[in-house]
Amino acid sequence: MGHKVHPKAFRLGTTTTWPSRWFARKNLYCVQIQQDLAIRDFFKKELKEAAISAVLIERSRGTLTITLKTARPGMVIGHSGTGIEDLKTKFLKTFFRGKKVQLQLNVSEVPKAALEATIVGQQVIAELERRMPFRRIMKQAIERVKKAGALGVKISVSGRLNGAEIARREWLGWGKIPLSNLRADIDYSQDFAHTMMGAIGVKVWIYRGDVFAKDRLQQYQPTTPRTPGRDSRREKRPSNRFAS
Repeated sequence: MGHKVHPKAFRLGTTTTWPSRWFARKNLYCVQIQQDLAIRDFFKKELKEAAISAVLIERSRGTLTITLKTARPGMVIGHSGTGIEDLKTKFLKTFFRGKKVQLQLNVSEVPKAALEATIVGQQVIAELERRMPFRRIMKQAIERVKKAGALGVKISVSGRLNGAEIARREWLGWGKIPLSNLRADIDYSQDFAHTMMGAIGVKVWIYRGDVFAKDRLQQYQPTTPRTPGRDSRREKRPSNRFAS
């Protein structure tokens, strides 16, 4: 029997980290999780054409830091920064109307968009919604990922493909996808396309190589300044047990 595990959740703490980094107690934990999901849906809707790869959320005391990883930062920032200021104003009105929150909205450019599973999945979905043949879409997407330097890629689509009455699942792949290797840097994304014949699910796996401890990327490290802990605040005083 096969046990299917989410590739990113399987590698948390090794090659991937949590997209939301904060701590909360009891009922506040559920509230902030729901708010994080709503925040990601907000940016996905507002920046649909900006090729958003990930939305990273960090919270500290009275401070909310959001980092948008995008392949088109100019579209997010706008002319002379007007776009990001309007986006920040609309975001505060939607989620924190009448509240004092120190918001820091950062925009990070994705170096290679063809190696991001989320962006590749968005391209596949956009072409499926334009009623293009799904096999041609998958082949073109795989070629783009190969040229970007990936070691392996797999794309799966499922639903009423090409308007068929019976739903089915089709997939194409190239290279290798080591699903059980914790060192493997595998980017994964799943979403669905809205078509006239119903929803078509799209899943993308991209193998970008192995990540070792000495080669850990900076994006896996937390960016919020850490407050000094209780142990670090203690001063090591010399013991006077044996003092005469």
